[in-house]
Amino acid sequence: MELFAEQKRCLDCLVSSIEQLGGRVDIPKLEQIAELIIQTMRGPWRYFHTSEHIFEVGGSVDPIEVLAALFHDLVYVQVDQGVSFNISSALCPFVKEVRSQLVIRDETELPDDAMYQLVASVFGFIPGKTLSPFAGQNEFLSAVIAAKCLEPFLPASTIAEITACIEATIPFRPLSPRGLSAIELLYQRLVSANRDFNLGWSHAEIVEIVKRAVRLANRDVENFASRNSSNFLDNTWNLMPETNHELTNVNSYTVAGYRKSLQKMEGFLNFLKPELVFQQFMQEPDDETYANLIARTRKNIEVAKLYLGVKLITIAILEALSYRLGRDIPLSTMMGELRTPGFKTSVLEDYLPNRQSAYPLDSQLQREVLDLLEIGRNQESRYDIKNSPVSTFIIKSIGFAETENFLKKAQEFFADPTSSEEFLSYCAPDVIETITSGVMKLFDSRKTALGKVKFVHQTVS
Repeated sequence: MELFAEQKRCLDCLVSSIEQLGGRVDIPKLEQIAELIIQTMRGPWRYFHTSEHIFEVGGSVDPIEVLAALFHDLVYVQVDQGVSFNISSALCPFVKEVRSQLVIRDETELPDDAMYQLVASVFGFIPGKTLSPFAGQNEFLSAVIAAKCLEPFLPASTIAEITACIEATIPFRPLSPRGLSAIELLYQRLVSANRDFNLGWSHAEIVEIVKRAVRLANRDVENFASRNSSNFLDNTWNLMPETNHELTNVNSYTVAGYRKSLQKMEGFLNFLKPELVFQQFMQEPDDETYANLIARTRKNIEVAKLYLGVKLITIAILEALSYRLGRDIPLSTMMGELRTPGFKTSVLEDYLPNRQSAYPLDSQLQREVLDLLEIGRNQESRYDIKNSPVSTFIIKSIGFAETENFLKKAQEFFADPTSSEEFLSYCAPDVIETITSGVMKLFDSRKTALGKVKFVHQTVS
């Protein structure tokens, strides 16, 4: 039922947008396109880049933004572990796989296809180019599919406007060697495409096309500027299983698997510059709005980095302790299974003391992170609880001032797992003893529960 409703919503977006743009509507063919989009967006590893995301990004005002959003995440190689079978046939004439990388076919191999050439021109991609997942591969391939799908219904100039919106969603791009932003380079390529393909745009129209692309691209990453850092972390937790598929195996992913997902996200946020998240072109958005977006993004990233740092320290302790049992221990073995309604099970937090903070909080950042750890993010995720009781116990015991040095030691341990006992010896003895005791009590509770099952079985017999 949900699938049908999403396909109906997608079809309505396609039909109304094409009608607003004066295009030709063919319901049976548009039904096939809606099914293609929704089936792809409902892939098994899509947690954040879902159908709901494309509807949110597109909004409901501008038909070109709506159409661009429907297609902009259709290809997501890292998440889907390749290109969906349903859409691969549309791309095969233009790209090939070479040594596990996608490459644009050489000029002699490419078909004489006007829509493809238009998309390549807007992106600035040339024959023989090796595509990178981190430099427009997904957006380019998504735009190619959009152009081919919409070709029967809309003129080339409109498809070029949609393509510009999709190109602008390539995220986190630094300035070019000449000091130009990604959006300024897009403007230049649109000027060239207008000339080369006789699109008929005026200079003012090209400026508006770029401004529209900026609006869509900024809406695509608007969660970075959430006014509530908890909302930002909710989205972060939805992103992690998309590229760490082990997390989708609830209650069976390993301690190391969970740690690696935290490491990836913490490493990414440490690398990311807030100024690269949002885009601006000719006062779209205006200076004050843009400055506020950057400021909120900077604050959310700082919160997330400290939060993830504490979580990494926690998982380092649990991973080091797990090595006393084996090398691929499920996290649920160390912490207990995620609780489900109607089924009571013991968890590690049941055996940890409710400790008061041993050290004063020095900043609003520390207070906010402690609240996020103790009270939790806004939402539970499918693979994790929203609060962090073990992390809360640890940070109340050691204080935030120790996190930087502690995290360095944890990173050294991650790089050399044989140093697990050395890492544990660095930690505060009472913290390790309390957590170790808690894990042992958790094991004892399982032993007791198992014994009760045995006793009942014998009585029944």
